[in-house]
Amino acid sequence: MKKLIALVLVLVCILSLVGCNNRSMNYIIENEPSIMGIVKDTNDNYILIENEDDQYRVSLNVENKDSITNFSIGDEVVVYYDGNIAESDPMQINTVYAITLKTPANRTENDKS
Repeated sequence: MKKLIALVLVLVCILSLVGCNNRSMNYIIENEPSIMGIVKDTNDNYILIENEDDQYRVSLNVENKDSITNFSIGDEVVVYYDGNIAESDPMQINTVYAITLKTPANRTENDKS
Protein backbone atom coordinates (compact mmCIF):
# COMPACT_ATOMS: atom_id res chain seq x y z
CA MET A 1 0.00 0.00 0.00
CA LYS A 2 2.83 2.40 0.86
CA LYS A 3 4.47 1.70 -2.49
CA LEU A 4 1.25 2.52 -4.29
CA ILE A 5 0.87 5.83 -2.45
CA ALA A 6 4.51 6.70 -3.13
CA LEU A 7 4.08 5.85 -6.82
CA VAL A 8 0.96 8.01 -7.09
CA LEU A 9 2.73 10.94 -5.41
CA VAL A 10 5.71 10.63 -7.75
CA LEU A 11 3.41 10.55 -10.79
CA VAL A 12 1.50 13.61 -9.56
CA CYS A 13 4.77 15.51 -9.07
CA ILE A 14 6.05 14.55 -12.53
CA LEU A 15 2.79 15.51 -14.22
CA SER A 16 2.66 18.84 -12.43
CA LEU A 17 6.20 19.66 -13.57
CA VAL A 18 5.39 18.70 -17.16
CA GLY A 19 2.36 21.00 -17.06
CA CYS A 20 4.51 23.98 -16.07
CA ASN A 21 5.75 25.63 -19.22
CA ASN A 22 7.21 28.80 -17.73
CA ARG A 23 9.78 29.83 -20.27
CA SER A 24 11.77 32.88 -19.32
CA MET A 25 11.72 36.05 -21.40
CA ASN A 26 15.37 35.46 -22.35
CA TYR A 27 14.60 31.94 -23.58
CA ILE A 28 11.68 33.22 -25.66
CA ILE A 29 13.73 36.04 -27.21
CA GLU A 30 16.61 33.70 -28.10
CA ASN A 31 14.56 30.74 -29.39
CA GLU A 32 11.18 31.76 -30.79
CA PRO A 33 10.27 33.31 -34.17
CA SER A 34 9.56 37.03 -34.08
CA ILE A 35 8.11 39.79 -36.17
CA MET A 36 8.51 43.57 -35.80
CA GLY A 37 5.97 46.22 -36.60
CA ILE A 38 4.39 49.55 -35.74
CA VAL A 39 1.17 49.52 -33.70
CA LYS A 40 -1.65 50.89 -35.88
CA ASP A 41 -4.64 50.04 -33.64
CA THR A 42 -5.22 48.76 -30.12
CA ASN A 43 -8.03 46.74 -28.57
CA ASP A 44 -8.56 44.90 -25.29
CA ASN A 45 -7.82 41.56 -26.96
CA TYR A 46 -5.39 42.39 -29.77
CA ILE A 47 -3.18 44.96 -31.42
CA LEU A 48 -2.87 45.64 -35.14
CA ILE A 49 0.74 46.01 -36.26
CA GLU A 50 2.12 46.90 -39.66
CA ASN A 51 5.52 46.38 -41.23
CA GLU A 52 6.87 46.53 -44.77
CA ASP A 53 5.30 43.12 -45.57
CA ASP A 54 1.71 43.38 -44.30
CA GLN A 55 -0.62 44.08 -41.38
CA TYR A 56 -0.98 41.59 -38.52
CA ARG A 57 -3.64 41.21 -35.85
CA VAL A 58 -1.71 40.06 -32.76
CA SER A 59 -3.45 38.45 -29.79
CA LEU A 60 -2.81 40.02 -26.39
CA ASN A 61 -3.38 36.65 -24.70
CA VAL A 62 0.37 36.40 -24.08
CA GLU A 63 1.98 33.32 -22.49
CA ASN A 64 4.77 35.18 -20.66
CA LYS A 65 3.21 37.39 -18.00
CA ASP A 66 6.29 39.68 -17.95
CA SER A 67 5.36 40.72 -21.46
CA ILE A 68 4.00 44.18 -22.22
CA THR A 69 0.34 44.26 -23.25
CA ASN A 70 -0.48 47.97 -23.03
CA PHE A 71 0.54 49.83 -26.19
CA SER A 72 0.06 53.18 -27.88
CA ILE A 73 -0.49 53.76 -31.56
CA GLY A 74 2.91 54.35 -33.13
CA ASP A 75 4.88 52.09 -30.76
CA GLU A 76 7.37 49.81 -32.50
CA VAL A 77 7.05 46.29 -31.06
CA VAL A 78 8.61 42.86 -31.42
CA VAL A 79 6.17 39.93 -31.24
CA TYR A 80 7.50 36.45 -30.33
CA TYR A 81 5.11 33.72 -31.43
CA ASP A 82 4.86 30.03 -32.39
CA GLY A 83 5.67 30.60 -36.06
CA ASN A 84 2.09 30.21 -37.29
CA ILE A 85 0.33 33.10 -39.03
CA ALA A 86 -3.28 32.71 -40.14
CA GLU A 87 -3.57 33.93 -43.71
CA SER A 88 -6.53 36.26 -43.45
CA ASP A 89 -6.99 39.98 -43.93
CA PRO A 90 -5.29 41.17 -41.82
CA MET A 91 -2.96 38.25 -41.08
CA GLN A 92 -3.44 36.86 -37.56
CA ILE A 93 -0.94 35.77 -34.92
CA ASN A 94 -2.90 33.92 -32.26
CA THR A 95 -0.28 32.06 -30.19
CA VAL A 96 1.91 34.78 -28.71
CA TYR A 97 4.70 34.02 -26.25
CA ALA A 98 5.84 37.59 -25.57
CA ILE A 99 5.68 41.15 -26.90
CA THR A 100 8.44 43.67 -26.26
CA LEU A 101 8.55 47.40 -26.90
CA LYS A 102 11.37 48.35 -29.26
CA THR A 103 10.69 52.08 -29.69
CA PRO A 104 7.91 54.01 -27.91
CA ALA A 105 5.66 56.16 -30.08
CA ASN A 106 6.66 59.42 -28.40
CA ARG A 107 10.36 59.22 -29.35
CA THR A 108 12.76 57.73 -31.88
CA GLU A 109 15.94 55.75 -31.37
CA ASN A 110 18.02 58.90 -32.01
CA ASP A 111 16.36 60.94 -29.23
CA LYS A 112 18.61 61.53 -26.21
CA SER A 113 15.79 62.47 -23.84
